[in-house]
Amino acid sequence: MNTFQQIKTLVYKDIVLEWRSKYAINGILLYVVSTVFVCYQAFKSVDTLVWNALFWIILLFASINAISRSFTQESAYRQLYYYTLVSPAAIILSKIIYNSLVMLLLSTIAYAVYSLTFKQPVGDPLLYSITVLLGSMSFATVFTMVSGISAKAGNNSTLMAVLGFPVIIPLLIVLIKLAHNALVGLDRAISTGEIVVLLAINVITITISLLLFPYLWRD
Repeated sequence: MNTFQQIKTLVYKDIVLEWRSKYAINGILLYVVSTVFVCYQAFKSVDTLVWNALFWIILLFASINAISRSFTQESAYRQLYYYTLVSPAAIILSKIIYNSLVMLLLSTIAYAVYSLTFKQPVGDPLLYSITVLLGSMSFATVFTMVSGISAKAGNNSTLMAVLGFPVIIPLLIVLIKLAHNALVGLDRAISTGEIVVLLAINVITITISLLLFPYLWRD
């Protein structure tokens, strides 16, 4: 099989396994809904800045819970089996694609529940939706790369935090700024720079993953 067919097969495998168990995704959805409910009971109503910050905090921790298990759920024997069949690039790209799909579903549900609960008016709903989608993909690419490195280093959670912190902080700053522009309804041309930065972060992260993961996979 070529790389594209390998990626397609691996993504399909992950989707089938997740659909059969459903425990992980249901647990994450429960976390999102319960967190939104707790925030609503605690604050009742919030201003625009707090509304935006709370949403991205919820989505950040949901993404950590969803993606941190990407490689840890694979046994050593299964990884050895993959090693004999597929390329390292297919492995890491399939994980990024699958985690992006999971995050898109999770963020859509979180955004819908959060908006219905707090009823915060959004000045530019289309731009905010684009921001949520870009943020979901960015979380997926960053945490997939970090999860792969951490898994090959003995599933060290401290290492995952150390590696993820320098990337996720500037990413969150850009996302919150872009989301704030959408909330207050600023002209979309003003937000072009932030969108370019988000796309650049995704491209750089995927490129680093493709360069680094083959060496990790070999070990």
